[in-house]
Amino acid sequence: MFLGTLTGGLLAAPLAAEGQQPRGKTWRVGFLSGSARPPDDAVPFSLRQALQELGYIEQQNVVYLGRWAEAKQDRLPGLAAELVGLKVDVIVTTGGPASGAAKRATSSIPIVLAQVGDADGLGLIESLARPGGNVTGVTDQSVELSAKRLEILTEVVPKATRIAVLWNADDLGMTMRYREVEKAAHARHVTVQPLGVREPDDFDMAFSAMTAHRPDALFLVTDALTALNRKRVIDFALVHRIPAMYEFSFLVQDGGLMSYGASQDDNYRRAASYVDRIFKGATPSALPVERPSRYYLTINLKTAKALGLTIPPSFLQRADQVIE
Repeated sequence: MFLGTLTGGLLAAPLAAEGQQPRGKTWRVGFLSGSARPPDDAVPFSLRQALQELGYIEQQNVVYLGRWAEAKQDRLPGLAAELVGLKVDVIVTTGGPASGAAKRATSSIPIVLAQVGDADGLGLIESLARPGGNVTGVTDQSVELSAKRLEILTEVVPKATRIAVLWNADDLGMTMRYREVEKAAHARHVTVQPLGVREPDDFDMAFSAMTAHRPDALFLVTDALTALNRKRVIDFALVHRIPAMYEFSFLVQDGGLMSYGASQDDNYRRAASYVDRIFKGATPSALPVERPSRYYLTINLKTAKALGLTIPPSFLQRADQVIE
């Protein structure tokens, strides 16, 4: 689920003792995401809350500068450049494209990955133990998890022989996940119906393809684009009674059938610990990249009932969260 020298301003600031902050210093935390801008224009609450618990109080000794690309990857380089121009002390990122844009925009400002899959496979870091450069943080083994998610999906829908996979074909990380699903499906003698999308209009074509050739189940690979259009996908799956696997629990809370993945709140809290250590003088390249320590299975029984799907009691016992 990284990072070179610190900015000049950070180097110039005297380092406080462990657990204390330099007097008079106001830290500037940049946040870069390819996703939609939240209604309150605020960076994730769990990140801010964790930093507050570490002694960083908004408008006292920390300010947050967020930038969101609204699922338009071509906007990321400009947004990353804006944060660099604002002389932030660190950039916290979500998504491979946003992380890549930040890394290309600066080789000196520390970059902390919060919600990024397969950072090593994407070339964002050299390795988990020795990230190198100015990037560190938390990364998911999303490619490996894709096979596990397919396994769970086929357990819940054992008669499935045709599984549609919907993913952003313009995102290398998402394509890596798709290929892993395709590989795992082949091993299980399951046919994959590939539905690559690149923009919002492509979802209608994906829906038409599933209407013409109905799959037994659906696997949604989650990135900024598919998350932004998640309601359309969830509603389509419900109307056409297609059981679907998602990657994160917020999609199940929105009406999806089930998900298996790390807690996004946990990832932001872990990212906050990296920010804190960097502000206290740690060099990003010396901070090993971590992977989430736990993955959660979430099931929406209300959706299962609407789909006419019976979830085996033994499977429900494995679930970390059941929505009724």
